[in-house]
Amino acid sequence: MSAAGTPAAGEVVLHWQRPGQVRLMRLPPLALYVHLPWCLRKCPYCDFNSHAWGVARGQEGPLPQRDYMQALLADLEASLPLVWGRPVVSVFFGGGTPSLFDPEVIGELISAVRARLPLVPDAEITLEANPGTFERQRFAAFRAAGVTRLSLGVQSFDDRMLAALGRVHDAVQAQAAAEEAARHFDTFNLDLMYALPGQTLPDLARDLQQALALEPPHLSVYHLTIEPNTAFAHQPPPLPDDDTAAAMLDLITERTEAAGLQRYEVSAYARRGHRCVHNLNYWTFGDYLGIGAGAHGKLSFADRIVRQVRWREPRRYMEQARAGQPVAQEHEVAARDLPFEFMLNALRLREGVELALFSERTGLPISTVSAPIEAARARGWLDMRDGRIAPTTRGYDWLSDLQALFLPDDAA
Repeated sequence: MSAAGTPAAGEVVLHWQRPGQVRLMRLPPLALYVHLPWCLRKCPYCDFNSHAWGVARGQEGPLPQRDYMQALLADLEASLPLVWGRPVVSVFFGGGTPSLFDPEVIGELISAVRARLPLVPDAEITLEANPGTFERQRFAAFRAAGVTRLSLGVQSFDDRMLAALGRVHDAVQAQAAAEEAARHFDTFNLDLMYALPGQTLPDLARDLQQALALEPPHLSVYHLTIEPNTAFAHQPPPLPDDDTAAAMLDLITERTEAAGLQRYEVSAYARRGHRCVHNLNYWTFGDYLGIGAGAHGKLSFADRIVRQVRWREPRRYMEQARAGQPVAQEHEVAARDLPFEFMLNALRLREGVELALFSERTGLPISTVSAPIEAARARGWLDMRDGRIAPTTRGYDWLSDLQALFLPDDAA
């Protein structure tokens, strides 16, 4: 035990290395997620761990960037024994609004990560950014700091839609930011949302036209959903009906395909060579170490898979991380839950996965999922050929029901 009475790093590693319910022959790829929790204003639809910063919230002065960076590094140091020697395929700075952080701070963080973890030579390093003028002026500096991929939260190019979503930027800023991203990044992503309050099919068509005219290598398109504990949940706005939302998705699929973007995941469209490495790792049940306030992580060991959650409130997180206790919760994933957890991710991929990957990433025999696979095939939801499983077009339309077939019997 440490002097503070908490388990020492070596004890934690030995705890997770004891015999368990599954047996992994090799560990999956590892990614790093870094959560930067502050934004200028909390959007009414957002259920992420984001916290508005500014005088309106009683917070004066600049963001505590340096203090937070030191907490992140303390968190990373405490976590190193759990991932020692494993190469890292991608780093993702999410939020919040990471582009509120100064480029030199992001650069120092990237250098600090490289000094502690073996990043693969072509590791993808993504930063989420907002289109505000303040952030846009930093894009070139973020690229110079080592960011290789920018993910731009445009959401819409329509001022009416942006106002309905509570965004802090306008359509002109969105257009200018996308053009600036294209100037400085070979690979960048635009986030769009659809089925917005008061949105019509022609409204969406105009949004798509503007987005695709910018020739983004990657486009993420999300259906607006009303999440619990958000402002929209307390005062729901009028949204398009289901038939209109379905027509919108059909239009998105048609227009993106015509523009040379392939739908490779439920919400993701990309040109050849520009798929998001970090997200692909999630969807193929890879590992990810999550550091930062409220960050989630998934780590595999020879005999078990463990999920972690960091302290959620930023100040509490910084205190706990500096004390060597950044993890608020952690638990071993029960073997009975692994089939659903794997398929919940893998079946989002349009091309599916090699069936053998199930055993490789869960440590369970393929026979564990034989019955639900056959049930899905009988319903016309799943295709299996040449050792691969993939959702059919019908399966994609009924994806939640397809995934639910893999729940434990008493949870279905």
